[in-house]
Amino acid sequence: MSKGRLSDAALRSLISEVRGKAPASVEAPAAPGPRSHDAAFETLPGYDTLRMQRAAADLLGIPSPFFRTHEQRAGAMSRIAGQEVINFASYDYLGLNGHQAVAAAAKAAVDEYGTSVSASRLVAGERPFHAALERRLAEFHGVEDAVVFVSGHATNVAAIGQITGPADLILHDALIHNSVITGAQLSGAQRRSFPHNDLDTLEAILAAERDRWQRVLIVVESLYSMDGDTIDLPRLVALKQRFGAWLMVDEAHGLGVLGPTGRGIAEVAGIDPRQVDIWMGTMSKTLASCGGYIAGPAALVEYLKLMASGFVYSVGMPAPATMAALTALELVMAGADGRVARLQANSRRFLERARAAGLDTGLAQGHAIIPIILGDSLQAVLLSNRLLERGINVSPIVHPAVPEKSARLRCFVTSEHTPDQIDRAVAIIAEEREALRREAPAMARLGAVARG
Repeated sequence: MSKGRLSDAALRSLISEVRGKAPASVEAPAAPGPRSHDAAFETLPGYDTLRMQRAAADLLGIPSPFFRTHEQRAGAMSRIAGQEVINFASYDYLGLNGHQAVAAAAKAAVDEYGTSVSASRLVAGERPFHAALERRLAEFHGVEDAVVFVSGHATNVAAIGQITGPADLILHDALIHNSVITGAQLSGAQRRSFPHNDLDTLEAILAAERDRWQRVLIVVESLYSMDGDTIDLPRLVALKQRFGAWLMVDEAHGLGVLGPTGRGIAEVAGIDPRQVDIWMGTMSKTLASCGGYIAGPAALVEYLKLMASGFVYSVGMPAPATMAALTALELVMAGADGRVARLQANSRRFLERARAAGLDTGLAQGHAIIPIILGDSLQAVLLSNRLLERGINVSPIVHPAVPEKSARLRCFVTSEHTPDQIDRAVAIIAEEREALRREAPAMARLGAVARG
């Protein structure tokens, strides 16, 4: 019997084992006394839950699907524990990670500049390649200027945390990335979410609240990283203009993916990109590097370069990472050898095959990100592990990253996947998903016992 595949007899045995052992195996720490000053890290919030989840998984013999070690470049194919696998867990959307020109640029940059700029750009870390990348990002987005940060997550935290404050209101989609929420918390601004892509509710909030605040910032993602659906950019632009708000669009997953030439949601919508106040993006996906950027009006960029703590007090982007991103961006702007069109065709194929196989793909629209909704974290983990046994690597997304009832597998499709790889993967996912459905009642009983 393979790991994670449980017969009825095995399930009954495990339920008995969990009933007998779970209280001792996952015993919660004693309640602190009145003079508790416990400095143990085990007392941190959430640690008990993590330990209980791990104990339940150990009893089931389920290996963790997280921190899997890839033994080579993880593109459309990868190698895990010596096994070659079809990989749907990396967001190298256009297959530029390892592209000959990108790798050559990074290697040449090490020879000329070393592996670090060794200082904040404000003092001694400025190099010619920083300005070159920023110019091209601004040109790519059709705006005045851009500034790059060493981390995509830190880009949102630093920018939002700097340009808003206690007199301001931040309105964001309920499914917005954690970095936006963290930046909003740092800012001290009032923060409110609206239901996913529900612009009627957003409009109602603006109508009721706009006059109470000095500035209002609306933040959305062009392509949502968990669900693979897009925004109504024309209506968002109309709302921000009507109510005098700023509009920030996170293009982390849209660059290279959306639009005929991969220039993002503005290209899809036929909107002048200057009508969006703030464009944010990352370089860890299509651009095959790391870091993030803000693109928009020159005044905004100048302000962030001199005031945003995540830029002022952080080391500048290293030469190899910057030149890799710049070279990848040049390839995208030059057409990327038809990779954008190939990615879009592959994405549509995956979605069509998945739906035809009866898989729940949620809100996906066929833009590189295809979720397979399972609704239960244990099933998501089990399915991910079973797929790995059969040569398919897909990561599970479980609570608290998504609500428990929407646990899923998240499949990243790239331009480099072949039609045969896509068809084979979908067929295997559907087959293993059906096997899990048959086991679901017994698994639910076991999960309930293990949880308490």
